[in-house]
Amino acid sequence: MSKWLRLAPIILLGLVLAALVWRLANPEDTTIRSRLAGKPVPEFMLPPALPGKPGLASADLAKGQPRLLNVFASWCVPCIAEAPLLLQLKDRGVAIDAIAIRDRPEDVAEFLARHGDPFDRIGSDDNSRVQLALGSSGVPESYVIDGRGRIRHQHVGPIQPSDVLAILAELEKAR
Repeated sequence: MSKWLRLAPIILLGLVLAALVWRLANPEDTTIRSRLAGKPVPEFMLPPALPGKPGLASADLAKGQPRLLNVFASWCVPCIAEAPLLLQLKDRGVAIDAIAIRDRPEDVAEFLARHGDPFDRIGSDDNSRVQLALGSSGVPESYVIDGRGRIRHQHVGPIQPSDVLAILAELEKAR
């Protein structure tokens, strides 16, 4: 038997392993999307994340106007980078509510004092129950909610300057 024929299985195995390693190192899309797009926001009622600011309930998201729902945490570094863009959206007339994930009131207050407060309401989700019900895989994440309380768009990760126009367009479509 020729030398190359004996090495063929080893070469084939090496090519298969190289292909598997390449696919694992370069996945197509690692974003975990919510399966709730087009569906109503799950029912919930969260207490206020800090004194002086109302908590958040699913009913608050179904009052006729589209809203942006931001899932954030004071301990989240990308949330800090996103904060100025949320303030820009607020300045452009976007109604924004938030869910603070596994956070303490004093930390949320410090975060808002340092980075600005674009939120009308902030609910405290201490055990991530609502976050998981929304299909959120981490912080920050934002959802465009139409006036009937249906999820119309999910933005995974921090909002970047290049995302602002797309989010405004999604809010307009949600009217």
